[in-house]
Amino acid sequence: MTSQEQVQHAAEQYVSAQLDPPHNATLHVEAAALDSRLKLTSCPTPLEASLPGKQNLSGNVTVLIRCDAPQWQVYVPVRTQLLLPRVVATRPLARGHVLTLSDLHIQPVELRFQRGISFEAPEQIIGARIKRNVQMGDAVLGNDICVVCRNDVVTIRAGSKGLSIMTKGVALSDGSLGEQVRVQNSKSKRIIDAVVTGVSDVSVGY
Repeated sequence: MTSQEQVQHAAEQYVSAQLDPPHNATLHVEAAALDSRLKLTSCPTPLEASLPGKQNLSGNVTVLIRCDAPQWQVYVPVRTQLLLPRVVATRPLARGHVLTLSDLHIQPVELRFQRGISFEAPEQIIGARIKRNVQMGDAVLGNDICVVCRNDVVTIRAGSKGLSIMTKGVALSDGSLGEQVRVQNSKSKRIIDAVVTGVSDVSVGY
């Protein structure tokens, strides 16, 4: 007789093989317990597994396990968790608060609960300002903060082919890492578009 553990293991192996997690991720795949009253005839050939319909492999999926001869099949619910190290709040963070190292630490966060830009190192956002309240234990996301905030004095870095020029300016809009903001050059008063590269730091190409 084919055991329920064999069926569960086949379902877990199948789901694990479909996933290619990043090197720094932790993957948990666990099949749900089957009905104890379920009796499965011994299957002399390897169990076949498939994913019926169009299912997203993040979260809960249902795997179909089949035996050809004798012919039987069973649906196995499987739970997947893909955890990535992310910067989370060590305490409730109120709007307007400027982030310090003691506000942040790294904790595994399930991928399906991450929305938008997230961060892997506290150093990326120390000095950024909170734009909306963040609860203790929540990941700090790009839209929760402004790395460059409106009216901040920023360093504008411009460079091409090894030549680099730095000057000061004033941000005219909020932005997180990688976002574009409007900046006024303090010297020329010219308004330019620049990309946020760090806290109070923007860059523009020629």
